Amino acid sequence: MQNSILQLFRVPETRRRIWATLALLLAYRVGFHIPIPGMNPEFLRRDQDQGSLFGLMSALSGSDIGNTNLFALGIMPYISASIIFSMLSKVSPRIEAIQKEGASGQKKINQWTRLAVVPIALIQGLFIYTGVFLQKPDMVAPGMRESTFTLGLVVVLSLLAGALLVMWIGELITEFGVGNGASLIIMAGIVATVPTALMRLRTADQGEFWQTLLTLALIWAVTILVVVFIHKGARRVPIQYARLSRGNVAYGGQRHYLPLKVNMAGVMPIVFASVVFIIPALVFDWIGLSNLREVFSSPTGFVHVVSYVALVFFFCFFWNRLMFQPTEIADNLREHGSFIPGIRPGAKTAEYLDNVLTRITLAGAAFLAIIAILPAFVTQGSGIPLDMQYFLGGTSILITVGVALDLVDRLNAALVMRNYEGFMKGSGPGWTRSAEARDDKK
Repeated sequence: MQNSILQLFRVPETRRRIWATLALLLAYRVGFHIPIPGMNPEFLRRDQDQGSLFGLMSALSGSDIGNTNLFALGIMPYISASIIFSMLSKVSPRIEAIQKEGASGQKKINQWTRLAVVPIALIQGLFIYTGVFLQKPDMVAPGMRESTFTLGLVVVLSLLAGALLVMWIGELITEFGVGNGASLIIMAGIVATVPTALMRLRTADQGEFWQTLLTLALIWAVTILVVVFIHKGARRVPIQYARLSRGNVAYGGQRHYLPLKVNMAGVMPIVFASVVFIIPALVFDWIGLSNLREVFSSPTGFVHVVSYVALVFFFCFFWNRLMFQPTEIADNLREHGSFIPGIRPGAKTAEYLDNVLTRITLAGAAFLAIIAILPAFVTQGSGIPLDMQYFLGGTSILITVGVALDLVDRLNAALVMRNYEGFMKGSGPGWTRSAEARDDKK
């Protein structure tokens, strides 16, 4: 493992990409120290818990929505636009046709995604202005409280500019760095909250700090092992290519596999369920029914658990059915002369894939529901700060572990590409390029 890490820095291109990624992530974190003009940087953090809107927005944006800084929206508008166009590519035949055009079609969709960030950021900026700044006038400097129009214009335009800058940084990481820029920004924002939460934990509980820290480490380790096990788990459906004979030569006949991942939907069902689930709590707050809000917002309450699990199952099946269409896969297999052994091509293959997908989705939805609900029961009454409890929640763990695994795979692929020639042509410790040149001359 140590040799592999050192090998990464010995390769000039990989070394440049790693340093570029770290520099851009540092620039992203610097943006959190730039406050919105005219704002008071003090902000109450009591709303940042697992059942609140601000905790969810912090996970999606990779930022601390409680701070009145330039990057408060973070990468959330870009992620929202990407999700919208991912769904439209499966629903709209026109956008699906453009996506199938190859590189040119993907370039058009990427451009539309960037343009869609502007109205999404404006809407989210207005939401934060009306739902946060107008409700908490102590956040604003005294000179800005008199004119609500000027205050709203400054806040919304500042948040829009910050969202566009974060989107640009993410695309620079994707192009010149290592891994997906948006995913790394989200993970960086989540991990950046851990030191502050640990300091608050030590201040709040001096006597049992190390015991609580050991408990957190154990919970984190077990959860990571389970998430990695499920994330890598897949149902390998065998695919047989048709065997063709031309004269005395036979072509094809190889067997491959169609991997159907257990957690095919990733973190999206939890995100959708969280967004939908907090709407009743906000409505109850607006109409003054605080008792009902407590019923829906209690992480360990019966109503919360049952509703949350039901929404996770629903969105898991919805997302998988939208992104993986058995009929389309069956048609592609038949067009390329492939088939599943023992299954007739066409409708029977689509039916078989549909049944397999249903069983896998059921297991994946149960896994997501457990990951989303269980940490709240484990940390209940432990004295752990709310932001640390949210860090142990399903959304944060799945995002962090998923991005880390993707980053490891990309770095490993870079090493394999670098040593591909040696793996193929080297036949022992005595192999050298000069020896290969002598063999070619012979």
